[in-house]
Amino acid sequence: MYSYEELKNGRGPLLYQRAKQLFPGGTQLFSKRGELFSPQLWPAYYCRAEGCHLWDLDQRKFLDMSIMGVGAAVLGYADAEVDQAVRKGIASGITSTLNCPEEVELAELLIELHPWAEQVRFARCGGEAIMVAIRIARAATGRDVVLFNGYHGWGDWYLAANLGETSALDGNLMPGLPPHGIPRSLQGTAIPVAFEDQADLEQKLQYYAGRVAAVIIEPARGKMPVKAELAYLKAATSKAGAVLIFDEITSGFRATIGGIHRLLEINPDIAVFAKGIANGYPLSAVIGRRSVMEAATKTFISSTNWSERLGPIAALATIKKFMTDQVAAKINTTGRAVKKIWEEAARQAQLEITVSGLDSLPNFSFAYENAGEISTFFTEQMLSHGILGFRQFKPSFAHRDEDLKRYQNACNEIFSALQSSGHRDLPVEEIAHSGFYRLAKE
Repeated sequence: MYSYEELKNGRGPLLYQRAKQLFPGGTQLFSKRGELFSPQLWPAYYCRAEGCHLWDLDQRKFLDMSIMGVGAAVLGYADAEVDQAVRKGIASGITSTLNCPEEVELAELLIELHPWAEQVRFARCGGEAIMVAIRIARAATGRDVVLFNGYHGWGDWYLAANLGETSALDGNLMPGLPPHGIPRSLQGTAIPVAFEDQADLEQKLQYYAGRVAAVIIEPARGKMPVKAELAYLKAATSKAGAVLIFDEITSGFRATIGGIHRLLEINPDIAVFAKGIANGYPLSAVIGRRSVMEAATKTFISSTNWSERLGPIAALATIKKFMTDQVAAKINTTGRAVKKIWEEAARQAQLEITVSGLDSLPNFSFAYENAGEISTFFTEQMLSHGILGFRQFKPSFAHRDEDLKRYQNACNEIFSALQSSGHRDLPVEEIAHSGFYRLAKE
């Protein structure tokens, strides 16, 4: 057990205060800001990570039952097979004047997994891969407007949705995003759409008839999509002459090998992957139909580090392990087990919670007015147990039964404490932030 005092005065929180003077926002990734978890106690930095455990700067060991590298570490931290392949690549040189052959092998493997696709472009992170996909769609159609549903990163094209209506993105996972720095000339080029609402979809496609370059959605995040809805979306998008893009940066390589759309047999024109595809090594992929992807040859899309070899090597090793070790099945089983842990702990403590999300991306929330205070208490109590715990859990292949049992015991104890206190007046100095109001359900 770690005391609040030693956690608060740890080297991590102190270093984070320095970092906030050096980096705007304190971190390079919004989702890793300590304020989102526990403004006072979150360790903020690690010195080592292995499996589903990590060690903070004070060498305290934590079991990660939270976001596991924001969903990137699907196999677990420092997976031996992936890291061994990468070390071999390092020894052979990670870049040169020539191209690495691994990118060809990886492209062929992705097309083998997704036979509807014929061509591939690689990048190194999800946000830029989405921007590549949007550029290709606009080049292929000669149009500007993008209809979207879900969260798609930090690009100008996406944040432009808030130029005319500052809350346009609020229903797409990340509310409260001001469009500062986004050219006003982009107003009216990114339009939110409720793709499962056929009337809304048809109304938007008709209103912007002849102007829609792409319809981009996350096919799944909080729940599995309805196959009929995706089929209708595909038909309507095709009829409008637009490009259908599935953003599988979060959903891909979790519920199944490759895109979750494979489970429903509804194929887009373009699919985008990142995060779990390479178990945390920088690699993202844009795959698509040749008739659309060929447009990349008539618009300039190029970057030096997209040609390094470690990303493709890591992705090949990760995907091959998915194939041989039934990784997706294990991830889903672990996610279901954690959902049951939350539900049973809440039942025993007579607490009202809502459990939701895919089995591969489960989350829960407290159904009370002071939910933020309760969530912060939950996280801080978990820290005292040596566990990184949050209202989201991104299961990995590295989580074992003994890890879940330990987590279950902690959940039971913390939920019982909430029951005893009436979940009011909790010993929380500062409630976790929710913004830019971010991340109710990532």
